Amino acid sequence: MAYLWGLILLVIGVGCWLLWAGRAKWRTTGLPSGEVVYSDTDQWEEQEKPLVSRRYGLVGRPDYLVRILEKGETIPVPVEVKSRRRPAEPYASHILQLATYCLLVEDVMKVRPPYGLLRYADATLRIPFSDDLRAQVLTAAESIRAARKANDLARDHQDPTRCRNCGYRRACGPEALFS
Repeated sequence: MAYLWGLILLVIGVGCWLLWAGRAKWRTTGLPSGEVVYSDTDQWEEQEKPLVSRRYGLVGRPDYLVRILEKGETIPVPVEVKSRRRPAEPYASHILQLATYCLLVEDVMKVRPPYGLLRYADATLRIPFSDDLRAQVLTAAESIRAARKANDLARDHQDPTRCRNCGYRRACGPEALFS
């Protein structure tokens, strides 16, 4: 009988440790508590289909979409994961990318997320999805569409590293920072 009680205590102990270890691992992801309902990482067996908005002409795949309970409501929150450490200020491109996912969630799922999460290697930032940010996404999307139709575009940066790694460098001609 003592052997049986010892075995039961061992199973309970191992179960508690596994629960604790799982929660500790979850905290390191930077994801909020909730149900992961979408993932575009290689952790899942199947590739998720992209979120498509015909209304806005946008397509995208957030790294995660987590359904969380907030103020008595279940809301989907997009999470964009960046492998680098948090910059002093998040890059505008990171914020616009995350806001695009918020807009896609709003259009596809008919629920407007109040914010999205930018997860860096050392921090998670909560970015409010404001009307202003929503408008910036739509303006940026329209600018990209217009640029695709343009016959000629000027280089828009002074970054040699970016230029060196660009697949269109040869098309820049004399504007290229590297030949």
